[in-house]
Amino acid sequence: MNDFDDSARPADGAGGIQSLNAALRLLQAMASFSGPTTLSDIAKECDMPLSKAHRYLASFIQAGLVEQGGRSGKYDLGRGAILLGLAALERHDFVNHAADGLPDLCVETGLTAQLAVWGNTGATTVRWQRGIAPPVTSIGLGTTLPLLNSATGRAFLVWGPPAPIQDVLEAELHRAQKNPGLLPDMVPSRRGVEELCNTIRQAGYASVDGRFIPGLVAIAAPILDWQGEAQAVVTLVGTDPAVALPNSQAVSQLQAFARHQSITLASQKPVNRQAAFSPSTQRSRMAGP
Repeated sequence: MNDFDDSARPADGAGGIQSLNAALRLLQAMASFSGPTTLSDIAKECDMPLSKAHRYLASFIQAGLVEQGGRSGKYDLGRGAILLGLAALERHDFVNHAADGLPDLCVETGLTAQLAVWGNTGATTVRWQRGIAPPVTSIGLGTTLPLLNSATGRAFLVWGPPAPIQDVLEAELHRAQKNPGLLPDMVPSRRGVEELCNTIRQAGYASVDGRFIPGLVAIAAPILDWQGEAQAVVTLVGTDPAVALPNSQAVSQLQAFARHQSITLASQKPVNRQAAFSPSTQRSRMAGP
């Protein structure tokens, strides 16, 4: 019997196909890495022989689920995997509900709007609604935004799920320490991150100005679940620096939109009294905007 024999016995009596289960396990392993990965690392993570992992990867490349870098030879999730992930996200009610309101938000503010969720590699754009005079930018569906020098990333930094953010934070801090110019408005250190988070939390929104992407200004606010954790972030993008001022109309409209979406999302909370009154839940609520 070869590795791709679909007549393989069901795995663990669950009615699955062993070879398919192994292939999906390999994809899940790739999703757990923060970026392109070597064949040996993928095989090791799956506890799979190199030759077997290579055959699966070759099939995934043909299907568009995996891509292989030219010079490095490393493997990463491909466009097909991105489209699958986006399709799954689109089926979540909170994403659809928030996305439905973006056109009106763009009309009210005259700005371009973006909706992002936290994916395997960071803050990922799942909706992009152009405003009256859309800025020229390469951001689009599936774009992964940086944590420390994007308004969207900064909102996730403050209100997002702490555990998956840590690896991205460490990597960006390390890169910024070598090139301080990447973060012109903060010190690239743990202390600097704490100070940035305190400032954002007190303001109730995150922002970046034209020093990060010349000519572009962005403000972002979280859509919070019943535990006070960001399930998504809505961002407005424009060119006028006044947009990011605390008392600007755009900030008020953005916060009102995010607050309305948060109330809707919080109403979907599960009945779980133990979780509702756990110490971690209480801390999340106290840290909210």
